[in-house]
Amino acid sequence: MRKSINIAGFKHVNPIPNASRIGNLVMSGLVIGVDPQTGKVAPELQQQCAKMFEHVRSIVETAGGEPKDIIKMSVWMANPDDRDVLNAEWSKMFPDPASRPARQTLAGTIRADVLIQCDVTAVISAN
Repeated sequence: MRKSINIAGFKHVNPIPNASRIGNLVMSGLVIGVDPQTGKVAPELQQQCAKMFEHVRSIVETAGGEPKDIIKMSVWMANPDDRDVLNAEWSKMFPDPASRPARQTLAGTIRADVLIQCDVTAVISAN
């Protein structure tokens, strides 16, 4: 049975959930660094990236998991040369180099004001 996953403060414009879960598999839609209070993205990459990772954590936790359950992230950046900002937030969420998810980083985002976006796949451990 499929279950829609939605978090407070981050909502898609289209009629789709933040993520969907079937069994122990969770897959998100696009996640951007929207500020939950204003509904806007900050002009700086670092702030957008930090908010994006906050939303990723919330999505996985709302689905019943933890960041350790994320198996892959795909990230799109307006400028992939700014990967140091992404890597700083990545290392905060996944501090153990021996236990990090796979990641793919690509060029391009959905809007000119969005500097970074991602989607995630998680496999939720049985409790």
